[in-house]
Amino acid sequence: MRHLKAGRRLSRTTEHRLAMLRNLVTALFEHERVETTRAKAKEARQWAEQVITLAKRGDLHARRLTLAVVRSKKVVAKLFGELRERYQDRPGGYTRIIPLGVRVGDGAPLSILELVDRPEKLPKAKKKKAATG
Repeated sequence: MRHLKAGRRLSRTTEHRLAMLRNLVTALFEHERVETTRAKAKEARQWAEQVITLAKRGDLHARRLTLAVVRSKKVVAKLFGELRERYQDRPGGYTRIIPLGVRVGDGAPLSILELVDRPEKLPKAKKKKAATG
C-alpha cells in the first residue's frame, strides 16, 4: 500500500523519474513552455514552483539547491536574473497547465505547462498548403 506516499511514480524507476523531471523543469525554464502529458505536467509543476521560490531568495545556498534540480547553468542564470525579477511580487502560482486533448498514438491526455506572465513571443503557426495533383 502507498498510504501517505506523496508524488506520482509515472511507471518509471526512481532514477529515470528524477532525471525526466529534471529535464522537463530545465526545458520549461529554458523555453517557458513545454508540451507533455498531464500527469508529468502536474508533477513538474511542483518542482518548478519550488525552484522559482528558491530563485526569488537569491542567495548562494538557493542557487546551489537550484543547480541540484536544473541541469543548465545558463538556465540558472536566467532564473536568478530575468525570471526572479518577473515574479518578485507574485506570492505563488508561477505556472499554468492548459489541457490539449489526447495523443493520437496511445490516447494519453496532453497538456501545455507554461510560465504565467511571459512575453508573447511565440512563432506563428505555419499554414498548411492544400495538396494539389
